[in-house]
Amino acid sequence: MIVTMKLSFADAVAQGSDRFVVIDTAPTGHTILLMDATEAYHREVARTQRDAPESVKQLLPRLRDAEFTRVVLVALPEPTPVHEAQRLQEDLRRAGIEPFGWVVNRSLALAGVIEPLLAGKASKEIGPIQEVLALSPRVVIQPWTRTPLVDNPKQAEAIAP
Repeated sequence: MIVTMKLSFADAVAQGSDRFVVIDTAPTGHTILLMDATEAYHREVARTQRDAPESVKQLLPRLRDAEFTRVVLVALPEPTPVHEAQRLQEDLRRAGIEPFGWVVNRSLALAGVIEPLLAGKASKEIGPIQEVLALSPRVVIQPWTRTPLVDNPKQAEAIAP
């Protein structure tokens, strides 16, 4: 299972030589295990160098190469998601992978909400947003936007308030 997952992950990363590859993972648990397994697997491949596909041999060097890989951490503007992503940033750095930047997603604080309940929630986002701004020189804060639940504009109009 680990070898299959590792080979698939290595193959996905290798595709980045001629296109963008997005690997969307949760910041805890499986991602950390994947990074640990990647490093251990890289050491084993470096030691043996036999029968390993080129994508596997190049996996960790590619992940560490800032010209090849751009790791962007994405978190909601809430304490738990920000702290989980911060721990992932620390783990990545220990593995020799420098995150490129952060995206703070669905921020009510930047959406200009005036409804009291939402405005109260927006005010609680300021602390986590400030933490992210202190963690990286590259931060994009994406305001919350209302998106239709359906693709068809006529259906969206029919369910809009």
